[in-house]
Amino acid sequence: MVYELRHQPYFGLYLTYQIITTTFVRVPYWFLVSTPVSWRPRPSWTVKRSVLVKFFRHLFRMTQKTGALTTFPTHHAITDGPGIKGVWVDGVPQLITGELTTWASVADVRPARIPGYWIDRDENLSAGAPPQPGDKVLYRLHGGAYIQLSAHPRDPTANIARGILKYCKSITRTFAIEYRLSTAAPYEVSNPFPAALLDAIAGYNYLVNVVGFSPADIIVQGDSAGGNLALAFIRYLLEYQQDTFVNLPAPPRALILLSPWSDIGSSHEGPLSSLSTHYSTDYSAGRSATRVSYAKSAFLGPFGFGIAERCRYISPASLNPCVRARFQGFPRTFLCAGGAEPLMDSILSLRWKMEADMGEGRSAGKIEYYEAADALHDFILFPWHEPEVGQTLERIAEWLSVEDS
Repeated sequence: MVYELRHQPYFGLYLTYQIITTTFVRVPYWFLVSTPVSWRPRPSWTVKRSVLVKFFRHLFRMTQKTGALTTFPTHHAITDGPGIKGVWVDGVPQLITGELTTWASVADVRPARIPGYWIDRDENLSAGAPPQPGDKVLYRLHGGAYIQLSAHPRDPTANIARGILKYCKSITRTFAIEYRLSTAAPYEVSNPFPAALLDAIAGYNYLVNVVGFSPADIIVQGDSAGGNLALAFIRYLLEYQQDTFVNLPAPPRALILLSPWSDIGSSHEGPLSSLSTHYSTDYSAGRSATRVSYAKSAFLGPFGFGIAERCRYISPASLNPCVRARFQGFPRTFLCAGGAEPLMDSILSLRWKMEADMGEGRSAGKIEYYEAADALHDFILFPWHEPEVGQTLERIAEWLSVEDS
């Protein structure tokens, strides 16, 4: 059962037990077993990284019983604070057509008014200020398995925005949409696919038709589930660009995919797959698939697991021949993976599919792949995951500079 200890007093008792045993038993033990190099999950890892990975994996297992340990901002309200630049973004029912209309009807989700947050190089710039000559904006879609985390500047995923602003001088501003998160039993069922896709379209429309950015000055970035969402959102723009009933903006300048969750189906599962063999070197799931199963159930909602085996918008990297995901017309793409992450197999399949349709390289309409050896899933979130974080951001900056030079 998932989240069975979410109510008091069980929540408090379990959390107290975990704090005491982790502080006085687990952490010392983790340090002890991580001291010999041969006992570490990866020989290249330090003792510190080995212990931190064990800690985060244990934390993830705890939350499979308790639910989230802290609250985080959601689409219901703008969470203000010093230096926070929040705006409301209107839904765009006039831009929804084709299959997306059918899926939204089945899932009983509609375009909605949601928050978005700016992080700009100029901290004094007002939220949603019109672009100045030379401005390029990073449109960020955060990860979190479609069930957690936030677009808010205080969320861990905002480390990506700040890192890209630091290393990539051509990008002056970033914007993230607080797309609706999915929930399933034992919580109230809400916001399944395609709710997040509707919100991603609204956020892009806001940048183009409200703020005034040219699509040629927008770089879309998605990590983990945000990468899945970025692929779906750009696919929608391309497939319905010529639809006479909608006036969709042009696709963006470029796409950055960081550890994208690109196969929500089962085609990359198996005893020798990276989903099985990399469990000891990643924090996200460990041996338990409870969290992943809940995330899939919440996101897929009334469609069930079957749609993930055949839908190009949900599992573009799937090996199932029913999934006819093509990538002609996609913007130039930077695809990054951690060498120790469970999603490695599906990311490689995505790479090969994209290369087949786009070609490999740094020029327009091509894909560049970068793999950080021995790195975790979505490692770029973690400031302690150096030198891989800095090396990856340098590589992204170099990739972006090719077209700008």
